[in-house]
Amino acid sequence: MVLRHVNYIVSNQVAWIKFNRPEQLNAMNRQMMDEIIETLKLVNAADDSEIAVAVITGEGKAFMAGADIKEYAQQTKKEFEAFQFIGRTLYATIEENSKPIIAAINGYAFGGGFEIALACDMILCKQFVKLGLPEINLNLIPGGGGTQRLTRKIGSNLANEIIMTGRAVTAEEMWARGVVNHIYEKDSFNEKVEKFVAELTNKPVDRLRAIKQLTHKCLGEVALSALDMENELLSKFYKSEEGQEKIQEFYQKSIKNK
Repeated sequence: MVLRHVNYIVSNQVAWIKFNRPEQLNAMNRQMMDEIIETLKLVNAADDSEIAVAVITGEGKAFMAGADIKEYAQQTKKEFEAFQFIGRTLYATIEENSKPIIAAINGYAFGGGFEIALACDMILCKQFVKLGLPEINLNLIPGGGGTQRLTRKIGSNLANEIIMTGRAVTAEEMWARGVVNHIYEKDSFNEKVEKFVAELTNKPVDRLRAIKQLTHKCLGEVALSALDMENELLSKFYKSEEGQEKIQEFYQKSIKNK
């Protein structure tokens, strides 16, 4: 596959997967999802001597600002269902990868961007970045497992507040809640991320894999029935008159702001 929206580089046993639509704040479309899945498969299949760990990050000032509203707002029922299926495959490909996957959040991470980070094994953040699941502001709900993975990490009370209000949260708040592992200052972010990852590559790769498997066992699998319910409800709200009204309103606003 020719990569158009993702940069993939392997160096010193680290696979760097970088979202590369900076002009669109790395908003995710179907092509980009396919490319992320393809690179994650390469990571999973790579020999331990080639890749020990992978880092997902963004080019430019955003990690990922959610779904590409231009594509999202114009989908048919069949296209929407296909989009959601590919999204679920993407998050599962992160969680089920044999190698540790680290999210290095360099800027805004909303909607699907935050859901990608929540599926990763560790999260590193640039100071003061904003995260969130703002779907309710479009009369929708998260559709990429956000209701499940955020709740698993911080508990139902705070997850309910964040998802029901759609408010943006800071990296600092998520660090205090144990969701974010480390926060690095803007000027030293890239350097600190590289140093953190380099320390992991010095560990035995088979032990890293074993630890990932065991910590996932402790949490248990994300219930497929819950993901199915999340998908069914999102589909219902997406097709509703109120949902389409907000989506189209946001889409038109995004066009005018260009």
